[in-house]
Amino acid sequence: MLIETEPTPNPATLKFLPGRIVMDAGTRDFANPEEAEASPLATALFDLGDVSGVFFGRDFISVTIAPGSDWRDVKPDVLAILMDHFTAQMPLFRQASAGFSVPPAEEHFDDDPADAEIVAQIKELIDTRVRPAVANDGGDIVYRGFDKGKVYLRMQGACSGCPSSTATLKNGIEQLLRYYVPEVTEVRAI
Repeated sequence: MLIETEPTPNPATLKFLPGRIVMDAGTRDFANPEEAEASPLATALFDLGDVSGVFFGRDFISVTIAPGSDWRDVKPDVLAILMDHFTAQMPLFRQASAGFSVPPAEEHFDDDPADAEIVAQIKELIDTRVRPAVANDGGDIVYRGFDKGKVYLRMQGACSGCPSSTATLKNGIEQLLRYYVPEVTEVRAI
């Protein structure tokens, strides 16, 4: 089995491509060891001590290391854990009967029904234009709400905490949404 790695715009995050589907649907972001308890793979990665974030995408895993850690030291261990996990065909998540479950996605803001057409346009643009580009960088972007011209989004994976994420939001996503949806005045990360 070959696991490819790719850099991301976030120097603390590497994208690992195991050559198979990781998540059949959706994504999952683990920001700390407590959240990782739902997944044996995420737990093993956090157990390295240098890992500060794990993100499961459709066909990749993004791993973020803590400040002061060096990828030259951590990468071989991450690769070994991923190789062992996928070679043994272990489950990605623990069964709910073990006392852990995958929490549901966070609720988004209650959108005004009068804005339904605007919200549909925003979601369509995010799904077709933004999400694929963000996934290429080892992350995801999740719509959280629209209120009085402001679009609220959550950055995940490599994009969360990335030095260039603010620029991506303001110079890329905000401009795109404002161009196609004139009702959009601002994009904010939450």
